[in-house]
Amino acid sequence: MFNDFSEILKEFLKKLLSSRLVILSVVFVGLYAILGMRLFKLQIIEGEQFQENYMAKTEKKISLTGTRGNIYDRNGNVLAYNKLSYNVTLQDNGDYKRSNDRNRMLLELVRILNRHGESVEGDFSIGYDSSGEMIFTTTSETARRRFLSDYYGLKKTDELDDAEGKYPSDVTAREVFDDRVKYYGLDQLKDDNGAPIEFTDEEALGIINIRYTMGLTAYRKYESTTIASDVSKETMTDILENSGNLKGAEIEESTIRVYNDSVYFAPIIGYIGKVWDDELGKLRETNPDYELTDLVGKTGIEASMETELQGKKGSQTMYVDSMGRILEVVKRTEPEAGHDIYLTLDRDLQIGVYHILEQQLAGIITDKLVNRDLDDNDYKKAANIPIPVKDVYYQLINNNVLDLSAFSAPEASQTEKNIYAKYSQSREQILAQIRSELTDGSARKMVDLPEDMFAYMQYIYTLLSERQIIKTDKIDQESDTYKAWKDDSISLRDYLYDGIAESWIDTTKLKIESRYSDADSIYRTIVDYVLDDLQNDAAFTKKIFRYLVNNGTVSGKELCLALYDQNILAYDENEVRMLEAGGDEYAFQFIRKKISDIEITPAQLALDPCSASAVITDVHTGEVRALVTYPSYDNNKFSGTVDAEYYNKLNNDQSLPLFNNATQAQKAPGSTFKPIIAVAALEEGVIGLNDTVNCTGIYKEISPALRCWIYPGQHGPLDVVHGIQNSCNVFFSEMGHRLSMDENGNYSPELGIEKIRKYASLFGLDETSGIEIAEREPQMTTEKPEASSIGQGKNSYSNVQLSRYITAVANKGTVFKLSLLDKMTDSQGNLLEDFTPEVRSVIDVKDSTWNAVHTGMRRVISDGSARKIFSDLEVDIAGKTGTAEEIKNGHRINHAFFVSFAPYQNPEIAVTVNIPYGYSSSNAATAAKNIYRFYYGYTDLNYILNNSALNSSNVEIGD
Repeated sequence: MFNDFSEILKEFLKKLLSSRLVILSVVFVGLYAILGMRLFKLQIIEGEQFQENYMAKTEKKISLTGTRGNIYDRNGNVLAYNKLSYNVTLQDNGDYKRSNDRNRMLLELVRILNRHGESVEGDFSIGYDSSGEMIFTTTSETARRRFLSDYYGLKKTDELDDAEGKYPSDVTAREVFDDRVKYYGLDQLKDDNGAPIEFTDEEALGIINIRYTMGLTAYRKYESTTIASDVSKETMTDILENSGNLKGAEIEESTIRVYNDSVYFAPIIGYIGKVWDDELGKLRETNPDYELTDLVGKTGIEASMETELQGKKGSQTMYVDSMGRILEVVKRTEPEAGHDIYLTLDRDLQIGVYHILEQQLAGIITDKLVNRDLDDNDYKKAANIPIPVKDVYYQLINNNVLDLSAFSAPEASQTEKNIYAKYSQSREQILAQIRSELTDGSARKMVDLPEDMFAYMQYIYTLLSERQIIKTDKIDQESDTYKAWKDDSISLRDYLYDGIAESWIDTTKLKIESRYSDADSIYRTIVDYVLDDLQNDAAFTKKIFRYLVNNGTVSGKELCLALYDQNILAYDENEVRMLEAGGDEYAFQFIRKKISDIEITPAQLALDPCSASAVITDVHTGEVRALVTYPSYDNNKFSGTVDAEYYNKLNNDQSLPLFNNATQAQKAPGSTFKPIIAVAALEEGVIGLNDTVNCTGIYKEISPALRCWIYPGQHGPLDVVHGIQNSCNVFFSEMGHRLSMDENGNYSPELGIEKIRKYASLFGLDETSGIEIAEREPQMTTEKPEASSIGQGKNSYSNVQLSRYITAVANKGTVFKLSLLDKMTDSQGNLLEDFTPEVRSVIDVKDSTWNAVHTGMRRVISDGSARKIFSDLEVDIAGKTGTAEEIKNGHRINHAFFVSFAPYQNPEIAVTVNIPYGYSSSNAATAAKNIYRFYYGYTDLNYILNNSALNSSNVEIGD
């Protein structure tokens, strides 16, 4: 039986082994076994090693930015160029898998940068002001909203303030910061032992700035992000020495944009910064190579000539691994440098005129400065209003010349400590008085309050309105309580109680425990909120100092000594000793001399007048030789990334250094408009060259009557030439009236306005001047032909617009589109384009009309009220003064204008000067006189730079 089984088994095996299918199966099993063993080795035994060595090669192409073109003045002086610098960059190369590890590395990097005084730069637009308050650092409300839309991940700013309240635009900088602290896990930052790591808000802000900025380009990890520019050698060394702990951080060679003579040219040249989304779309319409990381012109020539200055990008094609690391560069196309731009401006002329304006302003202030309080009689004549020295002392605090925080610092001087002690004591008393006034059931009406308490109550109301606790749009302006508030016949306490009752107090912004709280509980919460906020409110602190200075609690002597303590003035032992020993009169003479010597500038004081502008044009070409605005700023602080602290300082500077007075400040032109009316009257035939108008001192053809400046005197009979010479309001009012008469002798003010606008348009006053930087649109008059004919009415023009008009007067009719551009070359100096100002139009009027206007303007200088100013000027000029009145703080204030050209017989240049709140046109004329002397070589730049305040003119100008 066993043998049979054996035979059967042998036969089965024989058949099995002889089967092709079996053989094939064995082979496959063997192969699967080998494959299984191989996979086991690769995945289990050597898996970690192979994962580390694995690389997915991907082809990427990046752009290479060319060097930005330079900007020069007309004589080849460099105004803007690129300086070699070293930047700290960061690349997300995947070394930090956990957020905690990344944050720890970034904290170490930020601390290194802070240790060397470097600033973290990025697109997270939040920083600190001088008082340590967290603020948005955007340069406008539009830019702030743009930042918030990016922060929320929205495509358009229109999506902010949605109905669901997910994307509010009224968030504070602190709220945005706190949100990012949590979002990036900084509130959970721990060391290797799991213990919390302590860090400051400033350090957290640096980390957030870096992470937020890198997040904007997270889809391109192979590109590095610049986090600090133009760092020192010490910073580079520190980072390189710690490179093992700072993975992804590198030092890269780059360039930064540098502006020479920045304060003189900043309003014209502007600055560069990172491109915004909405800008990117517009730029890509002309050049598709623009990217979100590019630096582009933001303002001025940098913006208007952006595409020419930017140059042509190159590219680099490479392979990168799955972590974004570069493996191989396979192709590189070098970028091309941008074109160089030459301006029509003369560097030395621009600098000299800036200082002439500053010196003129200093002269006005020192001339008007008095060591006493003012009374009503001091305001009777706008040209003679004094400046009390207490206003100067207060402005040292109010305009942040002195740092209030330094008064309470541990290292404060004894003088600073004394000032702070007086302030602290007064603050507690004032806050107690405010609480009493707010909580007293018989609180006084606003009209019955002392001046200081009235100001405090007004400030509280403004504060609550700005915080939107008072919803001003919900107030019934027809209600009795609103009317009582407007005429000061109600207390703030009673008005706020009314607001609670009428629901225009937003209780959701207050920490009220119950939504059903009664009026008393809500009001007590408001009072506590206000008093708590006022404790550290910088603006309220300044209001307290206003009255401490006024009542002499804080003396001028103390504040002058503080100028030395805070290094505003260079230390002078003798002057300090004299100040300490002297009284009020010595302090007055001291500060007056410092203003006269321009050690304390008009811009620092920000008192009227503190600003001015001047424009000089070539009357034959329309090229602008100088366009000067005072005060100004350092655009190097804005280059590439905005210095948040500096921007905030400028933004809070009451002299408005960011405001271009030559192109943006618009005022009624006053009597400088009269030459246009003379042309209109002669060309329309309403007066002949030999016809006269009898000036009786008052023009009674309309009601109310218009007075001539000579009233109660009179000019008598005047023809056109003498009408201009004497700037007679009666004469030009009559011209406006005659222009308003139709062919049937009927009076039509609409017809008069139409003709005035026609001739203003002929001189280019219906549009901007043509210069290649931002400029406000002019405003031509729309009513009152008689008032409009003497430069009042609704006429409103900037200095550069008046300059174009006077340029056309000087050259007898050619109206140019003024230009700041001379030529454009490539980086090798080869001429690419010669910019020639465009002729906008030619005014077709009779030669006799031009001769009459020129003669009249010449007689203003040689025989009119301005002759005393120009009698010793070496150049014969023709000009017209102008004064425009404005009501400010209940008082009439004068703006000063002077328009002119020279030489009279063969005009070459036109000079226009505007001094807002400049008292009298004689001051603008005096500044112009010194400009002419400088331009024609009778003084030089060195003389001007070493000069002090120019004498304020006391010449009585009739205009």
